[in-house]
Amino acid sequence: MQNINEVRAYSPSRFNKVLIVGLGQLGLPVAKYVKERGFDTYGYDISTKAVERAEKVAGIKKVVDSTFNSSDLNDFDVYIITVSTHRPDDMFSPQTDGLLSVVEKISREAKKNGALVSIESTIPKGTSKKVFEMLSHRLHVVHAPHRWYALEEKVHGVNQLRVIGGVCDCCLKAGMQFYDGRDTLSLSSYSSFSSRASTSSSSSSSPQQHNNNYNNTNDGSLGIPMHPVTEIETAEITKVVENAHRYLQIAFAEELYLYCQANNINFPELRDALNTKWNVNILEPREGIGGHCLPKDTKMFLHSSSSPSKSKRSKILTAAMEVDLEYRRSREFGHLTSRNSSSLSEGSSEDLDRDQLVSSS
Repeated sequence: MQNINEVRAYSPSRFNKVLIVGLGQLGLPVAKYVKERGFDTYGYDISTKAVERAEKVAGIKKVVDSTFNSSDLNDFDVYIITVSTHRPDDMFSPQTDGLLSVVEKISREAKKNGALVSIESTIPKGTSKKVFEMLSHRLHVVHAPHRWYALEEKVHGVNQLRVIGGVCDCCLKAGMQFYDGRDTLSLSSYSSFSSRASTSSSSSSSPQQHNNNYNNTNDGSLGIPMHPVTEIETAEITKVVENAHRYLQIAFAEELYLYCQANNINFPELRDALNTKWNVNILEPREGIGGHCLPKDTKMFLHSSSSPSKSKRSKILTAAMEVDLEYRRSREFGHLTSRNSSSLSEGSSEDLDRDQLVSSS
C-alpha cells in the first residue's frame, strides 16, 4: 500500500453529498440504496433516459452534462463510479476509456480535497493507482467491486458482504468509514476483522440477518459489511477472479454434457446423482455462457498477469473458452440428442438465472 504521506492526511468527516456516475444495471440499485440510507444523492449518466428513470423511480437528483462539466461538481463528498467497462462495439471485451474520462472530469472540477472516489465498476489490475495519479493524489481512491444479484436483491443486493481496498492507508480508512461505518480500524486489525467477517458470512445466520445488523448500527454510513484488504490490487483482481471461477463452473458443466453426448450417458440423471454429494454442485448448461460480465471479466483476468510470457496465462481458462465455443457449435448445428435434451428444456428458471445471470452478482 502506498505511503499515507502521498495524499492529504485523513481526517474523519461526515459524508453527506454523494454522486453516482453511471445509472445502469449496477448504478441504479446503488443510487437507490445510497438515497435510502439518507444521503443527499445525485446521479449522472450519458443516457438521458437512465437519468430520467433514476429520477422517476428513486427520486435521484439529476446531474446533466452541463452540470457535470461545471464547478457544481466541486462540493460532493463522495463520487461512486459505476460505469460499464466493456467496449461499446463489443460487450465481451474489457475497456476502461469511459471510466477514465469520468475521472478526468472529476479531477478537473472537484475542489474538495480529501473527497472519496469509489470505483465499483469491474476494472483491470492497476487501474485504481492510475486514477489516483490522474486525481493528483488529492482525493481518496478506493475500489469496492460490486456484488449484486437481481433475483435475490434482499439477500444478495448492494448491502451484502463485499471487498474493499484503498490506494493508501487513509483511502482505505475513508472508504471503511463511508461503506462500513468504521473509521478507527487500524490496518493491524484488518486481518482479524476480515476473519470475523468471513466467519460471520458463512455462519448459520442468513446474509440478510448479517446485513440488518450493520444497517441498524452504523448511522452516517452505508451500513455495508466490508472485507478490507491491504493491497488495492487484491481488491481489483477479486471481482474478475470471482467471475472467472464461475465461468469455469459453467464450462465444466458444458464439457460434461458433451462427454455424455459422446458416450450415450443421460446427463440429467448423472447431474442429479452427482449433486447428491454435499460438496458437489454441477450446474446446468443452457445456451452457452451468457451475459457479458463472465466473458469480459474472464478475458480481463487472462490479460492481468504482468508476465510477458503467454505460458504464464491461465491454461484452464483458455481451455474453458474452447469448451464453451465447442458447446455452442454443437447447439447451433443440432448435435444434441433427445436423450440429453431435457437438460436444455427442463429445470427451474432459477437454475437458468443463477447459471447465466450470475455475472450481475
